[in-house]
Amino acid sequence: MITETRHVESPAVVGRLFMALELGSTTWKIAFATTRGARPRVRQVQAGDLAGLRGEIARAKAQAGLPAGAPVSSCYEAGREGFWLHRTLSEERIANVVVDPASIAVDRRARRAKTDRLDATALVIQLMNAAAGDRRGWREVHVPSVQAEADRHLQREWEAVRDDRTRVRNRIGGLLATHGVRLELTADFRQVLRDARGAAGAPLPSELVARIERDWEQLQYIEQRRTTLVRLRRERVAADRRDAVALQTRKLAQLRGIGLNGAATLTTELFAWRGFRNGREIGAIVGLTPTPYRSDRCVREQGISHSGNRRVRAVSIELAWCWLRWQPHSALSRWFCERFGTHGRARRIGIVAVARKLLIALWRYVETNTLPEGAQLKA
Repeated sequence: MITETRHVESPAVVGRLFMALELGSTTWKIAFATTRGARPRVRQVQAGDLAGLRGEIARAKAQAGLPAGAPVSSCYEAGREGFWLHRTLSEERIANVVVDPASIAVDRRARRAKTDRLDATALVIQLMNAAAGDRRGWREVHVPSVQAEADRHLQREWEAVRDDRTRVRNRIGGLLATHGVRLELTADFRQVLRDARGAAGAPLPSELVARIERDWEQLQYIEQRRTTLVRLRRERVAADRRDAVALQTRKLAQLRGIGLNGAATLTTELFAWRGFRNGREIGAIVGLTPTPYRSDRCVREQGISHSGNRRVRAVSIELAWCWLRWQPHSALSRWFCERFGTHGRARRIGIVAVARKLLIALWRYVETNTLPEGAQLKA
């Protein structure tokens, strides 16, 4: 007796077109499939060519024998294109998801083939697996609204200007140091620069002075822009508006140890647009969760995952140190002192735990108005 084995597709897969996009700067690779057993169909369009993309979707449905109104599921990796394509596809009733590239499982061999065609093919296969219930190596990105993205620009611009200011100041100081000169960047810097002498007593080369003067002009523009951004940020927080960013930023800034910069970052990047069910989700999205390694008798701790929002992760560590200084009588500060004492290395490790616990406490404070235990408000 011969038993015939047939591959039965999941009901979630039948009658649906699956599409994966590999987005490049000049071209887009598109992989189409309907069943997991068949070889995906790969096509290419110019980057940003939505009309060409619609045409390829129609041709893929016709070749697969699907009606024109058949549902389409698509995905692409989060990257430089952002979320505009996701919103466009969603408006056209295409069930699109944005995937975290770091979560996708890949071949771990040292020399593996990698092309846009292979990546698109592997991505559409994983999309079908996720639709069938196998979500291993598959994490979708929570897409913010247009307004939530717009709320981030003021704070992120201030961070970019701050970094530009540091870079230009360091460059001026480095150029002067090559001749043994150290000058303060004060208001009369231009005149002091022209009168400066090198270590040997000779005047500075005219070419060097001209370059530093151009850098000084750039620094003055950056300083003006920085002042404007600080003013705009304070005006927005102080304005009597009912948006979540202003309300939550003011609320967090009332706590001792938290300034306007840290409060604005936590609000725009985390609390104002994202809903959380528990504290574990907060630790995961910031990348402050442990990553144990246990295989046979090899057991070690690899540290925190470093996944998620790097801006919030960096600010949370800074806020943890500020919390220990300005909130020494809080329950969290007392726990840290009792657990880690004064040992330098242990304190640097323990501050990560403080940052994770503090973020969870601040989230509860924003959501339920529950003040962290032992915390004090500013006068």
